[in-house]
Amino acid sequence: MKFLVLTLISNGPDPATGRTPTPNARLHRVVENAVQAEELGFDGYAVGERHERPFFSSAPPVVLSHIAARTSRITLFTGVTTLSLLDPVRAYEDYATLDHLADGRLELIIGKGNGAAQAQLFHVTPEDQWDRNAEGYELFRRLWREERTTWEGQFRPSLTDAETWPPPRQQPIRVWHGSATSKDSVELAARYGDPLFSANVTNPIEPYGELVAYYRERWAAYGHDPADALVGAGTAGFHIAKTSQQAIEEFRPAFAQRLALAERFGLPVVFPTVEDFVERSSALIGSPEQVVDKVLRYHEVFGHEVIHLHLDGDGLSPRRQREMLEQFQSDVAPALRAAVPSRPLAGPVPPDPDDARPSEGDSP
Repeated sequence: MKFLVLTLISNGPDPATGRTPTPNARLHRVVENAVQAEELGFDGYAVGERHERPFFSSAPPVVLSHIAARTSRITLFTGVTTLSLLDPVRAYEDYATLDHLADGRLELIIGKGNGAAQAQLFHVTPEDQWDRNAEGYELFRRLWREERTTWEGQFRPSLTDAETWPPPRQQPIRVWHGSATSKDSVELAARYGDPLFSANVTNPIEPYGELVAYYRERWAAYGHDPADALVGAGTAGFHIAKTSQQAIEEFRPAFAQRLALAERFGLPVVFPTVEDFVERSSALIGSPEQVVDKVLRYHEVFGHEVIHLHLDGDGLSPRRQREMLEQFQSDVAPALRAAVPSRPLAGPVPPDPDDARPSEGDSP
C-alpha cells in the first residue's frame, strides 16, 4: 500500500489557542509539511483545490511548484484539480510546466469540485458542472497526448491545429478521477481506463463501497482487464496515539471545531459525536493496531492500493504532528505495505542526455 499526506490548506482558529495563522504562515507550513513527509518516507503529498473560505488552496500548481523545488523523491498530487472550473488549455500549461519542475513526479486527481463559490466566481452551476468536467477532461487528455489539437466543445472556444507548450515530461501522466457521491466521475474513469480515488470522507463506508463496485463493473464493461483497475481512498482524519482513549481525547477539540465549522457554513452533520466519528467514518483515530485493522477492513470493500492521511484542522503543533507521522511509519505502514501489494507511483524521470542544467554558480 502507498501512503499520501493530503492538505486542503484549511485555515481557522487553533482548537487549543484560538489563534488563526496568517495566510503567509499557513502556506509556508504546507511546504514544510511536504518536506517532512518526504523525509519520513511517505509516498506522496497532495494539495487540494478549493475557492472559498476557509481554504487557501485556490492555486495548487503554485504550491506544488514550491514543494517540487524543496523535494526530490516524493510524488506530488492534486486532490483534486477542479476541471469543471478551469480552462483545460490553461490547466494543461500549468501542469505540464509543473511536470518538468517536478522531474515527472506528478500525478493528478481531477474532479468537478464543490462549494457555493463556484457559481459566484466561475459561473459554474450544479446543472452544468458534470458536463464541464467531462468536456474539460476530454480536451485536457488530448492536449497531453497530441502535438497539435483540433477540437470543438460547448464551454470554451474551439481549437484548430493548436499547439500547447511546453511538451510534458511524462507521456502520458496518470490521472485519477476523484469520486465522492456521484456515478458521473466513476463512469468517466472507467470509460477512459483511468484509476479512481474515492473521497471516502463525508459519509460512512457504504455509499463509497457502492461507487467502487460500480467502477469495477463499468471498467469491465468498457473492455478493460479487471486486474488493471486501480483504486485509492481517502480518510476523514488522522490521529494516532499509544491507546485509543488517548487518541480520542486528543482529537476531541479538533472534532468540536469541525462541528462548529459545519454549523457556521450550514453543512450537514453526519457524525454527531467524536465516538461516532471514530466508529463509522474512515478517520484513522486510535492505537496503531486499531489503525491497521480499520484500513484492512476498508480494503476488503474497496480493494484500494493508496490511501491519504488528511491532517488539516487538527490543531496539532508541528512537533506532535511529526510524532504521529513517525509513529505511523514505524508502527502502521510496514504492516499495511506487507499486506496490500501496490503498483508504483510516478517517480523522478531520468534526465535526457542532452539536458544541460545550470549548476550552482553558473551565470544565467
